[in-house]
Amino acid sequence: MPVFFDTETQNTFQEVGGRRPELLKISVAVTYDTTDGAFHTYTEADCPQLVDDLGKADLVVGYNLFGFDYPVLQQYSDSVRLADLPSVDMMVEVQKRLGFRLKLDSIATATLQVGKSADGLQAVRWWREGRIDEIIDYCKQDVEVTRKVYEFGKQRRYIQYYDRQYRLKKVPVAW
Repeated sequence: MPVFFDTETQNTFQEVGGRRPELLKISVAVTYDTTDGAFHTYTEADCPQLVDDLGKADLVVGYNLFGFDYPVLQQYSDSVRLADLPSVDMMVEVQKRLGFRLKLDSIATATLQVGKSADGLQAVRWWREGRIDEIIDYCKQDVEVTRKVYEFGKQRRYIQYYDRQYRLKKVPVAW
């Protein structure tokens, strides 16, 4: 049974000197575990438990897991190499098919007619303002969108996006 996963951070790439996710610090992470049908929330202090929970999953599903979420989380674990977990990184799968990257919001809007409620930079601002509940809600919404896109693709064998001319395009998927 899959576990869907997303992280938000306390800081930005600009603050750590460029695109180096391994230098970012987790503010909040959320999983949705299909075995109990529940969301689970983690803070930076809970990262060892998060790594343990992901390590027990049959499959970890996310969007940009290998390029962002796993490198951010890896610094909190010496015992588990996250990139070796059974995983589906939907962004990587779509990029293989198309030859370019798409944002989760682009796919969700075209596939589900649901957009994201905020973005990672807004989540960093909320962190600085102590608005943790808003980060949790945003991260949960991202996990839910990820889950719905994954399930749509699994059931129908495609997802959708709009090209630069706003034409609806289908991307075959095999997850």
